Amino acid sequence: FADSTRFALGVCNGCQMLSTLAPLIPGADRWPRFVRNRSEQYEARLTGVEVLESDSVLMAGMAGAQLPIVVAHGEGQAQFADPAVADPQASSACLRYVGGTTRYPANPNGSVGGLTGFSAADGRVTIMMPHPERIFLRRQLSWYPTQWQSEASPWMRIFHNAHRFVSS
Repeated sequence: FADSTRFALGVCNGCQMLSTLAPLIPGADRWPRFVRNRSEQYEARLTGVEVLESDSVLMAGMAGAQLPIVVAHGEGQAQFADPAVADPQASSACLRYVGGTTRYPANPNGSVGGLTGFSAADGRVTIMMPHPERIFLRRQLSWYPTQWQSEASPWMRIFHNAHRFVSS
């Protein structure tokens, strides 16, 4: 994590694993750990998220976007050691369920403020519970706005941003 030429993306189980390594990741000391969903069941479906302003190199240029995304997890509820940190800016959040709701089913795991993705302070390590890799093409979505004409979904931008980072 000390090599500034590298980045990491942890999705779902990778998110859970990297969150346990937060003490080793510079700028990740306020990340939550992930526990059983408030619904106490495995949640697998399409939901909506909002990309927050953050330093994440993978989310560059996406802030403010509200997008459909797939969730598939049983332990996705963000649990903060310090409840005061459960704030998007204090926790380095980069993704939350649309509207920042804690209400089910819009927030499938019950995380405070709907927070579900986080970035290390320098932006090189990003973790999230939802699965953007499952919907990088428009046809992989069960629903999308009619104005989306590209074959790629907006989530493809994460992978373009990754390519841009390693190419620079």
